Amino acid sequence: MPVICPDFAFHQIVTFDDIEIVQAVAPQLSDPRIRASMKIPSQPPQQRFIPREISWLVFNERVLDEAADAQNPLLERLKFLGIFSNNLDEFYRVRVAGLQRLAAERGPEERIMGVSIARLLKDIRERVVRQAERFNQIAQTLFHELDAAGIHIVDEQHLSEEHARYVKEFFRSEVRPRLVPILCHRSRELPGLRDPYLYLAVELLTADSKGPSYAFIEVPTDSLPRFVILPKQGDQDYVILLEDVIRSGIGDIFSLFQPTSVRTWTIKITRDAELEIDGDETDTFVERVEQGLLKRELGAPVRVVYDQSLPEAFLRFLLHKMKLERDEALIPGQRYHNFKDFIRFPHLGRKSLVRTSPEPLVHPRLKGQPSVLDVVAGRDILLHYPYHGFDSVIDFLREAAIDPRVTHIRMTVYRVSHGSSVLNALINAARNGKKVTVLVELLARFDEENNLEWVERMRLAGVEVITGVRGLKVHAKLCLVSRKEGRNQVHYAIIGTGNFNEDTARLYTDHALMTARPELTSEVLRVFEFFRNNYKVSEYRHLVVSPFHPRRAWKRMIRNEIRNARKGKPAYIWAKLNHLVDERIVEQLYDASSAGVKVRLIVRGMNSLVPGIPRQSENIECVSLVGRYLEHSRYLIFCNGNSPRYFITSGDWMARNFDGRVEVACPILDRELQKELFDYFEIQWADTENSRTWDATLKGHRPARLIDAPVCDSHAEIARYLGDRAEALNLDPKDQAPSGI
Repeated sequence: MPVICPDFAFHQIVTFDDIEIVQAVAPQLSDPRIRASMKIPSQPPQQRFIPREISWLVFNERVLDEAADAQNPLLERLKFLGIFSNNLDEFYRVRVAGLQRLAAERGPEERIMGVSIARLLKDIRERVVRQAERFNQIAQTLFHELDAAGIHIVDEQHLSEEHARYVKEFFRSEVRPRLVPILCHRSRELPGLRDPYLYLAVELLTADSKGPSYAFIEVPTDSLPRFVILPKQGDQDYVILLEDVIRSGIGDIFSLFQPTSVRTWTIKITRDAELEIDGDETDTFVERVEQGLLKRELGAPVRVVYDQSLPEAFLRFLLHKMKLERDEALIPGQRYHNFKDFIRFPHLGRKSLVRTSPEPLVHPRLKGQPSVLDVVAGRDILLHYPYHGFDSVIDFLREAAIDPRVTHIRMTVYRVSHGSSVLNALINAARNGKKVTVLVELLARFDEENNLEWVERMRLAGVEVITGVRGLKVHAKLCLVSRKEGRNQVHYAIIGTGNFNEDTARLYTDHALMTARPELTSEVLRVFEFFRNNYKVSEYRHLVVSPFHPRRAWKRMIRNEIRNARKGKPAYIWAKLNHLVDERIVEQLYDASSAGVKVRLIVRGMNSLVPGIPRQSENIECVSLVGRYLEHSRYLIFCNGNSPRYFITSGDWMARNFDGRVEVACPILDRELQKELFDYFEIQWADTENSRTWDATLKGHRPARLIDAPVCDSHAEIARYLGDRAEALNLDPKDQAPSGI
C-alpha cells in the first residue's frame, strides 16, 4: 500500500489570539453600576471581523469532513479529497499570491481586518502544515477501504509478474516517448517548472561523479491518464499511478549516463495565477490575454510541495534556484501530490461505491410545450439547477435560433463547457441570419484559454463578440432574445445566479429566471447597451446593477428593516450567498441586529461576519451548507413590513462584486416563485445533515435543533419538493422528454 500525503492541510479549530484587541478602560469603570449607566459592555470586546482567508480555510475543512463521512459512498469520499486539494491549489494561486503581492507593495505589517499580512501568511502556512496529518489519516482509511472493496492501488515495487509485464510495455509504448528530462546544472538557471504539473525530482550518481546530478521529469498528465488500470485478476481491480509507471522505467530514461544510482521524489510548484495584461499598445486585448496566459505558467512561486524524504542537499539546491526562503512557501508531504486528480478516479464499474443522483426534472410548465418563448410570454419560470435540467435553456436558445420572428440574441459568457451547446446554438443562430451579440469575459480566471477559443469560433461564424468592459469584470449571467411580434419588439430574458454551462449545472445549485416582463427585460437591454457604449450609464428601477450604486440599494433595504424593527413591526433579512466579506455590509448587518432585525444567513465560503456576539450580532444566525452539490445559488429575502422583497443575484456581498464587476440582482415578482424561494430557504435552514454553524469559534458544529426535529438533507428534500410540485400539476416528474422544439 503506497503512502499518500496531501500537498495541503488545514487546522479545523480557528482561534483569534492573533487579532490584537486593545482596550483602555479607566479604573472607575470597573463599577458595574457605572458601566450599566454608560452602556459599556461588561464583557471584553469580541472580534468584529473574521479574516476572509481564515474563513475560507474553515469552509474547505468542511469539504474534508465530507471525505471523512462514512455515510458518503467510498469513491465519493475519495472525490471530496480531490475537491479539497483542487480548492487549495486555487487558494494559493489567488488568495495567498494576492497577500504576497500586497505585502511586497505595502509592507508585511499592513493590516487586513485587524491582522497583519505577515501574521496572516504565517497562520495560513501553520494551519496548512498541521492539517496534513488529518488528511493522511482519512486517505489511508479510504485506501484500506478500497482494498477491502477489491480495488488496489499499487506502486512499481508491488507488481505481480503479469502486471510488471503490462507496466513495462505501457511505459515503452505510451510513456517513454512523452518524457524529456530537464537536466539541471549548478551554474545555470533552473528551467521553469510549470504549474499545475507534477514533477519527479531525480538524483543521479555515476561511477566517476564527485556528487549527485539533478534532473526533473514532468509527469505528462495532459496526454496520459494519471491512473493506469492494470489487468483485472479474478474479481480484483488494480490501479497504478502514472508517476509510478515512470519510476518503473527510470533507469532506462537515463541509461546514457550509465548511472550507479537513480532515486526519485515528487514535487509540485504552485504559482501566482494573476494574469499580467501588458504588451504593446498596438496589440489587441485578446493578444495581450494570450501573452499573459503564456506567462502565468511561470508566475512567481507561492508554494513548493515536496516529498519530505527528499535529501536536504537537493532541497537546498531547489530553493536556491527558485530564489525562495526556506519557510516562505515550503510544504512537506510524502510520496504523492496533486491529489485533485482523484476527482476523476476510475469507477471500475463499482456502482455501489458512487452516488447516483436523481435525473433532473423538466420544469413542469415547460414539459411537452412546443414553444418555450410562448410559455415565458405568459408567466415567469424559475429554474433551479441541478434539480431542473439545463436542457430548458438549450431549448430556449434553439427555438430563438430558428424562429423567423427572432431578430437579435444577446448573451454574457463567463465560463462555458468545452463543447458548449449554448455557444453552438448561438453560432447556428448567426448562421441562420440572426444578429447575435456575445460578451465574453476573457478574464474568467482559469477559463481564459477556453474563452479565447470560443471567441475565435464565434467570430468566424459571424457572431459579434465583445471581449469585456475596460476596468470591469463582467460576471452577470444574462441572455436576451428580441422577437418581432406584430408591430412590437418583445424581449425575453434569462437572468441567473450561475454560468450558462451545462456541465456545472449538473453539479452546482443555481437559479435562473426566464421572464418576458417588460420592466425587467427593458433594463436587461440597458445593461447590454452599456457593454457596447461604456460611457452610457442608465438608471435601473428594478434590477440592482453593479458597479452602479449596489451598496446604496442594499443599504436602503437594510435600513428599511431597521426602521420597521424599531417601530415594533416584523423585520427580517434572509440571505443565501457564496461569500460575505464586504466590511460595510457586515457593519450594516450588525446595525440591523442591534435594532432587533432577525438575520438568517447561509454563507458557503468566505464569511467575515461574526454571528451571535452580544450587543453586536446577537440577532444574527449563520450556517454553511456543504454536501453532494456545490451550493452556488445566491438569493435574498427582505421582510419589508410583511410584504417581502425577493432577489436572485449573480454577485456575492464582496467589495469586488460591488466595485469591480458588472453584476445583476433581479427581483422575483411572481408570487408563486416568491413562495418557491421562501420554501427553498426554509428547507435549507432546516438541514441537519449538510449544515454547520458559523460562530466566533469557527468549530463548525451542527446547528442546534429541536429534539423531535426530523432529519433533513436539504438536497434530497428540495428534489422531493419539486417532484411533488410536478405531480400536483399532473405531470410525471421523471419525464425527460425534450420540449419538442
